[in-house]
Amino acid sequence: MPLNAVLYMESQNSDPSAVPDGVLVARLRRGETAALAELYERYKTPIFRTALAITRDQGAAEDILQECFIRLLTHADRIRTDAPVGPWLYRVAINLSCDWVNHRHRWSALLGKLVERWTAPFRVEGTVEEREIQEKVREAIRALPLPQQVVIVLYYLEGLSLKEIAEILEVPEGTVKSRLHYGREALKEHLLEWQPRRGVVYELT
Repeated sequence: MPLNAVLYMESQNSDPSAVPDGVLVARLRRGETAALAELYERYKTPIFRTALAITRDQGAAEDILQECFIRLLTHADRIRTDAPVGPWLYRVAINLSCDWVNHRHRWSALLGKLVERWTAPFRVEGTVEEREIQEKVREAIRALPLPQQVVIVLYYLEGLSLKEIAEILEVPEGTVKSRLHYGREALKEHLLEWQPRRGVVYELT
């Protein structure tokens, strides 16, 4: 049996008199938000479950679920009314989930490079101290709000200017400068609470 048919049958099983997806999408096009709520109730569990299975992160899965239905609302005019909306929602959820996973892996790699750069001058290869130093720096970076993490990585690791970062993030240059300043100060404060046994002081300029 085609996937569309399976999803349609599943969506109707709980209530034989349930309004077909296409009718709800048509109502959504007319601005009836109650139609969106009904579609959300119909598909929220399988869509969340799909996102969670791919990301293995509950917070990410919740965000992806919300984004799926925001896109459903935004693109209602482009969605077919002669077929279940489930396959469309699944595709969006899968794409968003894969993007999230790829971004997380890339972000982890970038943070790893930044840690290596900052700890390289006083590294003793393979020692417990080296691992301790690296973990403390990682911990300090992860403690920052994500907007500050982004600016720290782009500025220190990628070597981009404040203007270039502002263009990438589509925010004022002053905002980038502020995030860099407060991120740097937070890192210094965090790392000053713990200094390596060899007395190295972190200087982020």
